[in-house]
Amino acid sequence: MTLHLDENTVALIELGAVFFVLGFLGRAASRFGISPIPLYLIGGLAFGVGGVIPLGEASDFSHTAGEIGVVLLLLMLGLEYTATELITGLRQSWLAGVLDIVLNATPGVVVALILGWGPTGALVLAGVTYISSSGIAAKVLSDLGRLGNRETPVVLSVLVFEDLAMAVYLPILTAILAGLGLAGEVSAVTIAVVVVSVVLISAVKYGHRVSALVYSDDREVFLLKLIGAALLVAGVASALQVSAAVGAFLLGIAISGSIAHEATRLLEPLRDLFAALFFVVFGLNTDPRAIPPVLGWAVVLAVVTTVTKLATGWWAARRVGVKRMGRARAGAALVARGEFSIVIAGLAVTAGAVDGRVAALATTYVLIMAVLGPIIARVVEPAVRAGERAVRSVRTGADASVG
Repeated sequence: MTLHLDENTVALIELGAVFFVLGFLGRAASRFGISPIPLYLIGGLAFGVGGVIPLGEASDFSHTAGEIGVVLLLLMLGLEYTATELITGLRQSWLAGVLDIVLNATPGVVVALILGWGPTGALVLAGVTYISSSGIAAKVLSDLGRLGNRETPVVLSVLVFEDLAMAVYLPILTAILAGLGLAGEVSAVTIAVVVVSVVLISAVKYGHRVSALVYSDDREVFLLKLIGAALLVAGVASALQVSAAVGAFLLGIAISGSIAHEATRLLEPLRDLFAALFFVVFGLNTDPRAIPPVLGWAVVLAVVTTVTKLATGWWAARRVGVKRMGRARAGAALVARGEFSIVIAGLAVTAGAVDGRVAALATTYVLIMAVLGPIIARVVEPAVRAGERAVRSVRTGADASVG
């Protein structure tokens, strides 16, 4: 029997192998209680240029599926918030949000300039180190049973501020990467601010109408409407230089109430599937041989930005009267980086406007932080308690010696 391996056949075999391996990687991540993002990135490195088994025919579909993964990730992130919650969170957390930007974007800027990547590289790396992973943070809070804790609203408020900051940052970055010049950048920012403002106001007043427009009692029709609306809005947003990801995020905000919960439940399996491919595709575009030269800088950034995120959460929680343990938990929940950091680096790599090492550094950094974040969130309570016991012991010993 002769095997007939045309392009479509090879693509199916390659995609099947990728999905099968991703399943094992996801299972391994679940067993060890970590985010699957680092393992998906490693899988992409293995299948990409310079990897163990480079993909061939399936690469085109994988890239398109990866773009859909970004849209679904941000759509579902938007579904977690209502416009009212976003506006309230912005009012409550804007000062902590500004501190967050200063503390966590600065290390990325400094390292990019030291490495000679110029202002554009500095802007890219600032975004990579600034933005926490809302997905990982939400999962950690849920897994550890902290959703009802007093510090959790503080964490969510900071995450909301970051997500809204991305709605302004991504259009600026897109305009600069496209070389649109000062006029183009100002235009992109103006359009972004106007679009975000209009969507938030419309979502508050007319969110029920948007929800009704996409909803259907038939699950198949509802799913088609949701995905169709998300891709349409993402495409229009991209055409307006607002970023497809932000467009999907804003659509999610506009869908509210029980319809948002139903949409989340319906989209979750698809989100997981396409998002996994998105992280694989980013790994595909990164040559693993480029990682060792930037590993040291990735570790430096990981250490510094872990401390700065802990400080951000601690300060934000202290402002609203949360006690010491809650402040530590708030900071730990913000440590992980993930989807948005990779989206930012992916935009830069696709545009080809920055040093190629940016992708390697971003991948390595996210690998470290996506693993480190959940670990720190789990051990922060025992660590703080151990520190408090040590302090009490020292004080007791000092009092005894004085007496």
